[in-house]
Order: sequence, then C-alpha cells, then structure tokens
Amino acid sequence: MRVAFYTLGCKVNQYETQALEQLFTARGHALVPFEGEADVYIVNSCTVTAVSDKKSRQAVRQARKRAPEAIIALCGCYPQTHPGDMNGLPVDLVAGTGERKGFVELVENAYIERQPVTALDDVMKRRAFESLPAGGLEGRTRAMLKVEDGCVNFCTYCIIPYARGPIRSLPLADAAAQAAKLAAEGYQELVLTGIEISSWGCDLRDGTSLIDLVEAICAAAPDCRIRLGSLEPRTITEEFCQRAAKLENLCPHFHLSMQSGCDATLKRMNRKYNTTRFMESVGLIWKYFQKPLPAITTDMIVGFPGETEEEFDQSLDFIRQCAFASMHIFPYSRRPGTPAAAMPDQVPNAIKEERARAAAEAAARMEHSYLKQWDRVTVLFEEERDGLWWGHTRQYCKVGVRSEENLHNQLRQVQVAAVERDCLLGELIDPEG
Repeated sequence: MRVAFYTLGCKVNQYETQALEQLFTARGHALVPFEGEADVYIVNSCTVTAVSDKKSRQAVRQARKRAPEAIIALCGCYPQTHPGDMNGLPVDLVAGTGERKGFVELVENAYIERQPVTALDDVMKRRAFESLPAGGLEGRTRAMLKVEDGCVNFCTYCIIPYARGPIRSLPLADAAAQAAKLAAEGYQELVLTGIEISSWGCDLRDGTSLIDLVEAICAAAPDCRIRLGSLEPRTITEEFCQRAAKLENLCPHFHLSMQSGCDATLKRMNRKYNTTRFMESVGLIWKYFQKPLPAITTDMIVGFPGETEEEFDQSLDFIRQCAFASMHIFPYSRRPGTPAAAMPDQVPNAIKEERARAAAEAAARMEHSYLKQWDRVTVLFEEERDGLWWGHTRQYCKVGVRSEENLHNQLRQVQVAAVERDCLLGELIDPEG
C-alpha cells in the first residue's frame, strides 16, 4: 500500500506518526506525500481546540475528494473524545489514541475488506504504556523519545485527560535502552516527550521520579544532548536541580508550564500551583544553572473566562519578573466539553486579541534581552533554508550562519554578530583557530 500521513498537534502526535510510519514501512508499505496519490490516507488528529477539530475534518474531506477510492483513516485525540462527530465524515476507519500497533493491522484489513470500522476504547481503563519505535526530527539530528502518556491534572480548559487517560510511564530500563539505540543511530539530541512528563514514574510505584529517568538517559547516551519537554513547576525542587545540574549533557532549557501569572486565574484554571510556587521554581533554576546560562520558557493563555483587566495586568507584571527567554502566547480558545467552556464572563475575542498582542510585545522584549547576552555559542545544525544554515543551542536559541559547507548534524562554534527578531545570526569559528 501507498500510505500518506497528515499530523496535527503536539510533539507526542508527531512522535506517534513517526512510529506508525516505521511500523508501516516494516511491513512493506511505502510512504507517500499526503498531497499526492495514495492508497491510504491517515489523519492523526488533535482536539486541543475546536479549530483543531475543524482542521482534521478538512483534511479528511480533502483526501476523499482527491482519492474517492482510497481508504481514509482518522485516529488520535479528536475521535477519542468526540466519537459522535464521526457520523457523516467520509472515513473508512475511526480509531483513537491507543493500540497503535493494532491500528496498522486495522488499516490493512480495511484496505482489503472495504468495510467501515470503528475501534475506540475506554481511555480511563488504560494502565499499560505502549512502547513504540522512537522517531526522529530533522533527519538524523534530533529524535523524540516518548517516555510517558496520559494526564490526571484536569485543568478546566483542557480536554486531553479525556483523550489520553491516566498516567502510564515507559519503564526506566526501556527508556535508557531506547536512548542508547538512538544515539548509536547517529542522533545528537534526544527530546524527552509525553503528555505530562513531570508525572513520569508515579504509576510504577517503585519510588522513581523524573530525575531518576533523566539521569539514566543521560548516562545511556552520554554523547547526546538530552532536552526535557514541558514541565510542571512542582518538578523543579532543590533535589531535582542539585542532581540535574551535575548532568553535563542535559540541556539547560526548562519549559515551565505557567498559563497565567495571576493566582485568581490559576485557581479558575485548576492549576496545581500559584505564582509564589512558580517563582520558586524560576529561582531554583537560576541558582543551580548559572553557567552555562539557562533558558526558561513558558506558555501563557490570555483572556481566560473571568480574567479582568487587573488580573491581566498582574500576569504581565509577573512574566516580566520571570524574565523568560521565550514565550508562547495563546488567546483562550473555548473547548466544548471542558468546565471552562461553561464558565460565566467569557472574554470577547477582540479583548483576547488585544491582550495577546500586549503579552507578545512584552515577551519579544524579554527574548531580545535574553539573546543579547550571547557572544559565542555551540550550535547543532539541522537544515539549510533561505541561504542560511540553521540550528539550535543547548538553550534552544535559534542560530543562523552562511556557509558553503554541509553543516547538517554538525556541532559547531559560532561567533554571534547580531540579534534578529527571535534568532541569533553569526559566523562559524574555524575549529583550527
């Protein structure tokens, strides 16, 4: 079969698509572009927002229009949480977020039998982590290693716990073995990803936690950069920082999930911390990771139901205190099926957009200040684009240089010449110099 994928959403979805691609090719099937001719079109969906749902439906309809006789499969978070929406969609196979290995066989059977199939389970009954082939990004430069699935935080704006179920962890020994295998394959950076990696190990009931996992992976792939995915502030404790700071190949880049800098808003979101606890985490990172300079990044939702001008101003003041290296700013998007969607005092779109602009301006100034601190950096180069080679530092600063060399997957020293928007521009330093 010629199989084409279209993936929406987070790094976990990207990882799972890459794993599925490996599973299909291992069974002799060919991968082809989604925009071209295929025997099977697979849409791996996201359901974080209603817009995500719409994009999934559009991708399904486009595939059906392009290839009326092809098999169309829709999997992922959207059908898992909204099975009723599948009625009327031109799909042959509907599956959710589990049993990815079984999904391959479902697709093969659908291709042969030409009968519609729906295969959805009860996510809340899942207890085992499904280990899949680890996938990579940017050729052989960066690979993602999924170490956890599920979430039990139940934030009022989020539907993902209902799409992914309870916490399931990849056992420590298996994670270390996968890390060693990826390093042997030539990857120079591994990104630990999951739905909520801060909760890694809580289901294993053996006393291990995320820092134990990080130490094991750093030891298993000592020549690889190890980068952490998004963390809950509660992860950053004195012990965590003391142990993490000793790991030479751990990237000093910490993406702390914030969402709001106002305690009243955080409470309505059902977040499990307040601004005091968040700032404690920021302080601990700066205490233990002074050299090399760390990067603390975050996400922020503006215009959450009930957010007043005063609360938004509190958030703006708070992010300035944190001095983030980079931020992702999101206007609140009403997600049907979540408690926040039914909350009173929904903020008008025009106000949400205005607040998003104000927060983005503050974030851009902080990012510029952070980037200005660098004069010489080590860069793992990934791709050539627009006449420049681009890569990232350990802090995930984007760096571009002009070079006639093929720099793909090379670690090189760069002399910084300028800060341009959200990236650094510079010149290669002669390794012989």
